[in-house]
Amino acid sequence: MARQFFGTDGIRGRTNAGVMTAQIAMKVGQAAGIRFLRGAHRHRVVIGKDTRLSGYMLENALVAGFTSVGMDVVLLGPMPTPAVALLTRELRADVGVMISASHNPYEDNGIKLFGPDGFKLSDEDELAIEAMLAQDQPLADAAEIGRARRIDDARGRYIHAVKSSLPDDVRLDGLKIVVDCANGAAYQVAPSAMWELGAEVITLGVNPNGKNINDKCGSTHVELLKETVVASGADIGIALDGDADRLIVVDELGRVVDGDQIMALIGTRLAAQGRLRGGGVVATVMSNLGLERCLAAQGLTLERTKVGDRYVLERMKQGGFNVGGEQSGHMILLDHATTGDGTVAALQVLAALVRSGKRASELLHQFDPVPQLLKNVRFSGGKPLDDPKVQAVIADCEAALAGKGRLVIRASGTEPVIRVMAEGDDAGQVEQVVDTICDAVRLAAG
Repeated sequence: MARQFFGTDGIRGRTNAGVMTAQIAMKVGQAAGIRFLRGAHRHRVVIGKDTRLSGYMLENALVAGFTSVGMDVVLLGPMPTPAVALLTRELRADVGVMISASHNPYEDNGIKLFGPDGFKLSDEDELAIEAMLAQDQPLADAAEIGRARRIDDARGRYIHAVKSSLPDDVRLDGLKIVVDCANGAAYQVAPSAMWELGAEVITLGVNPNGKNINDKCGSTHVELLKETVVASGADIGIALDGDADRLIVVDELGRVVDGDQIMALIGTRLAAQGRLRGGGVVATVMSNLGLERCLAAQGLTLERTKVGDRYVLERMKQGGFNVGGEQSGHMILLDHATTGDGTVAALQVLAALVRSGKRASELLHQFDPVPQLLKNVRFSGGKPLDDPKVQAVIADCEAALAGKGRLVIRASGTEPVIRVMAEGDDAGQVEQVVDTICDAVRLAAG
């Protein structure tokens, strides 16, 4: 069955258009509610959101949908995605919902669903709910309509949980940290957790107004964070995205540290402590070859998946891994969370900084990245990658890189774009390979 609503990370789109309307949100609530009405107990859903203006509209629509089929609703207000996953389990809920479009601008929004175990829904559940959206669902009898209530201590519960991811003897006293919360879901909880652990915290992106989420701030726009870290003499900078499941770090010199370096740090430290499971780390095809070589030098493996944190998580669960993530900053640490958690990952980095006694620029430079180049080619229709001439060019370029680098070419799942990435020890060759393939794709696309 072709997916009309669900993508690689729930349902996402521009609000009041396409799939992201109040009407569809209500239908999602009804369908997901019916799907998880299992057993004779009183059923419950947990709903959180980020700080987008449209969150109010979608939250109310989802409440209407869930209560109309007999499910009680617990509203968390603005909270990170991993907090929703955590509280779904803690509150013994049947399903969890996060209203967010992650790092996208405020005009977009999305709906992410979690099962009672706190993990994102399986393909089977998503496909079932997708099929149900085209049908009218049976509504509850008047006496069985659900109730909705807000809980006031959600922030405190989540702060306690993320602090508990560190040993009791770890304190952040003496660290000056700049935290950029992207005017998003973690604008209160992330700075509070670090302050409670003893750090001096300078905040950015903590004044959401409904329209400024991810706007020139957060993990996808780190220029202000870099400037602030250097100007304030801070030890480190932490950048989260709109729903706080992603982490990018800036060292004291203002240099950006991506997800690959963070995975290398966390993975190798856990291995040294005998706590790394699975014999390595799980990442996507986009992670740098330097990460793979860094891990291999210590007898560890790098397992690669398709792009998307759900694929990373699936492989982690299959292979018994406890560390995985993406170059873009999704960090999945299964010892502490069931989904990506930027704040938990940040605390692991900060704890390593304290215990090592090193500067961030020393500790976080785990390997020299191999030259890597990514370019996008937009096309208007058809399937350029199926063109025999394009396939011949790709084969020639793969042969040229054999043993010296990698080539990753894929069609975007969300827009008409072909992404061409190459990496290798020779930067000039990498650029030539990418340009050659992009030219071939453009020619095939007309």
